Parts: sequence; structure tokens; C-alpha cells
Amino acid sequence: PPPPPLLLVEHEAVYTVGRRAHSWERPSTDVVEPGHVPVVDVDRGGKTTWHGPGQLTVYPILRLTQPIDVIRYVRALEAAVIELCGLYGLETIRVEGRSGVWLPAEPETVERVGRLPRPERKICALGVRVARGVTMHGIGLNVDPDLEAFSLERIIPCGIDDAGVTSLGAETGRHLSTGAPANALVSALENQLTPLVADTT
Repeated sequence: PPPPPLLLVEHEAVYTVGRRAHSWERPSTDVVEPGHVPVVDVDRGGKTTWHGPGQLTVYPILRLTQPIDVIRYVRALEAAVIELCGLYGLETIRVEGRSGVWLPAEPETVERVGRLPRPERKICALGVRVARGVTMHGIGLNVDPDLEAFSLERIIPCGIDDAGVTSLGAETGRHLSTGAPANALVSALENQLTPLVADTT
């Protein structure tokens, strides 16, 4: 089958609330200050997250092969992002029980001056829905956003309050345009997802 269509966008700032979010995990108002950022309920899995400038959001649209295996699809998305992060010299991981792609926690032995070792930090959020075999929603890769958007004073990102959020820019020390990783990410996603595409010919 041909590679699946991929929509790549950089949203204006918005908080989206998935179907699994508890009331205390979402912002208490319909807009979040500063910036008057709207809060929108969506029909994906997952909880509350932010999309906006500096984040590359990707929506794959494909009909999955039978039998439908959503976990395999999610793992393919994660594998593509792990591959992409490797191109930037970052070793990323999956975390048991938590979707998305993560930087591992720093070990206690890391030398540091005046700071604690950093916990696991999410670099890419993931929330999907599959209806009638067709995928919706997708991934949000933090390229170089203002990470204050994820602060616990505003939301509990993805319902997780004991880990951090990071970006390609923060981890590499480089200022990156949102489109910088786009071609490499598309290539990785096509490699991972094409085997999952149903043959509709």
C-alpha cells in the first residue's frame, strides 16, 4: 500500500481535553491566562494537553489492517518519534503505563550544581482514536515551544504530575524552527505506519 496521508500543523495555542480526563485535571475555566488560551473538549483518548507554537502536531489518516490493533499503531507512532529523536542525538524511551515518548530520568549519580536530577520528561504526547478502522488525532512533538504552557499551575499535562515536559530545543540547546524535523519525522512515520495500512485496492 502507499504511505498514509499525514497532516502536519503548528496550531495556535489551545488546551485540548481528552475523554479520559478527570475534572480536576483540566483548567478550571474555558480560557487560560496569560494569552487567553481556549480550552476545547476532543474525542481522542488521553487527558489534557497543550498544542501551539513550537510544537509539531501530526495527524496520520489511515485505515488499519484487520484485525484492528490500536496498541500496535500507538507503538508504531512512538517508534517513529524515537527514531527522529535519535537523529538529534537524544536517547528516548517508552515508559510503562504512560503513552508518548520520554527522556529517561537522570540517575542520582549525575553531577549537578544546585539542582536535583531531572525526572522523566515527555518530549512527545500521543492521543488517538480509531473509528471504523480509520485513525484520528495523533502526536504532538515538542520542537521548541514555551514549556511554561505545560506548567502545573495551568494544567496537569496528560494527567501526570510527577514527571516533566521537554522539547528538542531544550534537550539539544539549539533554537529550532517547528518545521526543522518535519521531513525526517514524515520519513520515520511512513516507514513505521505503511505496514499497518489496509490494502483497499
